[in-house]
Amino acid sequence: MALPADMMFIAHGAGGPAEVMLPARGPLPSPRPDEVLIRVEAVGVNRPDVLQREGKYPNPPGANPVLGLECAGVVVEAGPDAGAWKPGDRVCALTNGGAYAEYCTAPGTQCLPWPKGYSAIQAAALPETFFTVWANLFGHGKLAAGETALVHGGTSGIGTTAIMLGTAMGAKIIATAGSDEKCAECLKLGAVAAINYRSQDFVEEVKRATDGALVNVVLDMVGGPYMQKNLRCLAMDGRLVFIAFLGGEMAENLDLRPIMLKRLVVTGSTMRPRSTAQKGAIATALLEKVWPLLDAGAFAPVIHAVMPLQDAAAAHTLMESSAHIGKIMLTVA
Repeated sequence: MALPADMMFIAHGAGGPAEVMLPARGPLPSPRPDEVLIRVEAVGVNRPDVLQREGKYPNPPGANPVLGLECAGVVVEAGPDAGAWKPGDRVCALTNGGAYAEYCTAPGTQCLPWPKGYSAIQAAALPETFFTVWANLFGHGKLAAGETALVHGGTSGIGTTAIMLGTAMGAKIIATAGSDEKCAECLKLGAVAAINYRSQDFVEEVKRATDGALVNVVLDMVGGPYMQKNLRCLAMDGRLVFIAFLGGEMAENLDLRPIMLKRLVVTGSTMRPRSTAQKGAIATALLEKVWPLLDAGAFAPVIHAVMPLQDAAAAHTLMESSAHIGKIMLTVA
């Protein structure tokens, strides 16, 4: 099938509030030798998209400046070094930008097949959160079966994924969320306890939920304001993993003694600056360890809202409200 000369994408100009995002037209991106060109059917909306739109998340060198870090669709062109992918294959991809568009490129190693029975919307909801949770909760955090983890933001895309995947891997997950309704959703997803951080002290609730044993891993996206409490929640040899600093990067009056006394590890990472080889290794692990669970229907991504790509501004406004439970998705006609 002949490809069109140009495509629709969402431009965000010089950045700013959600309203700066508008449909625009431009040429199709050209895949590099190790990339595939995807005709996009669905796109996931993520916090880094909001930060990039605001000018707070600089584009890595060489990355597509158009917003969008994950998509699902059909391969229409494959570079000679893009692996076994061929035109007609349905893939979901962790992109290096550019997913808010009708066509997008992605390295072949960062693509995965749609799980059995999945729609484009379901498949597009997977890459960003599953790559992030796998790399941080199980990679840096070394969460193992039989251990307990505290996951902040339990009803975010990351949080819902961490609850379901952690539980499927034999761990116990305690989640925090901002309302009793959201806490109830965390419990439905498999969390052994859910804490309303607006009305409860999560340190005391962690102690209560674990009979004083505390947790082995904390997955945190809040940052500075939670630092001291996170250290207090960790058991001996515990691991604190940061994936974002939505509450701020600075921690004031921090008592570092728990790190030494409990032999704690404090670490963290971002996904986008990783090399293609590093992301490819995560994709390989997901295909081996997680995709069979998705194929079998053990769990599925939680979808909160689906909007047309042209309504990306409304999707960002919803994300910034934090009213969502699970993923916010965009569809491409």
